[in-house]
Amino acid sequence: MNQKPKVIFIDSVHPILFERLEKAGYICEWKNELTQEEILSIIPEYEGAVIRSKFQFDEPVFNRAKKLKWIARSGAGMENINLALAKQKGIICYNSPEGNRDAVAEHCVAMILSLFNQLKKSDLEVREGKWNREQNRGLELKGKTIGILGYGFMGQAFAERLKGFDVKIIAHDKYKSNFGEDAVKEVCLEQLFAETDVLSIHLPLTAETKFLINSDFINQFEKAFYLINTARGKNLKTSDLVDALESKKILGACLDVLEYESLSFENLKAEELPEAFQYLKQSNQVILSPHVAGWTVESYYKLSSVLADKILGGSNSYS
Repeated sequence: MNQKPKVIFIDSVHPILFERLEKAGYICEWKNELTQEEILSIIPEYEGAVIRSKFQFDEPVFNRAKKLKWIARSGAGMENINLALAKQKGIICYNSPEGNRDAVAEHCVAMILSLFNQLKKSDLEVREGKWNREQNRGLELKGKTIGILGYGFMGQAFAERLKGFDVKIIAHDKYKSNFGEDAVKEVCLEQLFAETDVLSIHLPLTAETKFLINSDFINQFEKAFYLINTARGKNLKTSDLVDALESKKILGACLDVLEYESLSFENLKAEELPEAFQYLKQSNQVILSPHVAGWTVESYYKLSSVLADKILGGSNSYS
């Protein structure tokens, strides 16, 4: 009698994935309390692994995981998996950007509207009994040109949310073409630099995109602009962002992610909070949130449900 395949849940995810896999005949085991070393000692038992961000699937892990057939990453980014090695070993890698794209898109809209309307500043002032109307005069999104850098699931979802605001939407993706439509104009990088009023970053974290948004990149924009980053903290060089805020090349920033996050994105590395962070912390032109753009009640369920669909449906690879 064949033994049922076993799946290790290394990170906590919505239990719908656990339930659907067990119903399909897998033996699922929660091991999210174990250390990396403890997981390494038992990984040879499993044919499937479910992770989020804290666990690194690198060469030592792959060398131990002799039975492993697939890895499921709850979320979009795949930087904690050595994808080339997984492909070499015939291990299928799944992710679920479809599950939190709506959450990310709505968070982007919320952040830029909050910044434009000075909601953080005015809320604090009213709570202190201050009634400063003129000093809190806002900006309208209507009529602005929104530049989207990276047109995958997140970039596309953000574009969809913007369509009712009567803005011009332009998008650039180095690895995609012919994606333009009536409401979204596909542009080259030079055109993105020329026209953008608000730049929203929707890039994965790779060797190519690490600190891509630096002083050299920022200074190629023809106009002063606003910046939104809900992608990865290390897409953006924080000290260069601060320089641009001080010079007014960047007029304001909405940051759900920071380069100082831990590997698992669960906290900031306190020892790596330099002067640049202190500037962001006190600036009224900066909106901050703790890497929660993709974290809604709905996305928590959808991330796991999408993975279940892909695993049980025999999907070939990650999106």
